[in-house]
Amino acid sequence: MPARKSASKKRKKATTSRRKVAAKKSASKKRAASKRKVTRKKAATKKRVSKKKVAKKKASKKKVAKKKVAKKKAGKKKVAKKKVAKKKVARKKVAKKKVVKKKVVKKKVAKKRVAKNKASRKKAVNAKRPVTRKKVAIRRVRTVGDLLTGPIHGITPYKPGRGEDYMSNGQLDHFRDILDAWKSELIVEVDRTVHHMQDEAANFPDPNDRATQESEFGLELRTRDRERKLLRKIDSAMTRIDEGSYGFCEETGEEIGLKRLEARPVATLCVEAQERRELAERQFRDRDDRYR
Repeated sequence: MPARKSASKKRKKATTSRRKVAAKKSASKKRAASKRKVTRKKAATKKRVSKKKVAKKKASKKKVAKKKVAKKKAGKKKVAKKKVAKKKVARKKVAKKKVVKKKVVKKKVAKKRVAKNKASRKKAVNAKRPVTRKKVAIRRVRTVGDLLTGPIHGITPYKPGRGEDYMSNGQLDHFRDILDAWKSELIVEVDRTVHHMQDEAANFPDPNDRATQESEFGLELRTRDRERKLLRKIDSAMTRIDEGSYGFCEETGEEIGLKRLEARPVATLCVEAQERRELAERQFRDRDDRYR
């Protein structure tokens, strides 16, 4: 019995030792397998990381290359746009120059046409007019106020010849004609005023109408009074022409001058004497008719 127990114990020990060895082997196998798996996983992860890095580098290189290509294309597009804009500006300048040239040509053509039309009109007018060698003195119609300011403007001024004496027969005849024409105009105006006052004289019932009529008659009579004094000066100037003292100053005896006599044929004083007389009038308020 004890031998059997020892054998069974031995068997049990052997089985337990076998089991332990098998467990150890299985544990070592599991450890080795886990180590292999870890190494495999590490290698796979390293490969994946390296592949990702390579892919990122390639993608970054592709992006940089794409950006460079895009920049080059944008620069080329800008250069092309600038060239197109310069071409448009040049075309506009050429078009403006053409328009200006066309306008200048049109203006020149229009001026030539106007000149031709004027020449044709002058030729037609000259053809219609009869040829007259003598020049006729033109006298324009003057108003009432112009009669008191000076002689008739239609008579051309006298042009003395070279070496001609002052107040020669030609000059005296010229001023006599001016005074006669001026006197005739003043007399005609006096007759017109008389007839006008005779025709328009009426007793209006409205006091306003009567007042306007009286004011008009008063103005006309005042102008006629001034013309009466002017007629007296014209008569005295004509007597001086007959006596031979016309054209010389009454105070100094110097020459009055043809231009002053053309402007005022009834002048009796030279410019210096007239200035002195006007200063005396301002200072002493002399109202004598001679100083007017």
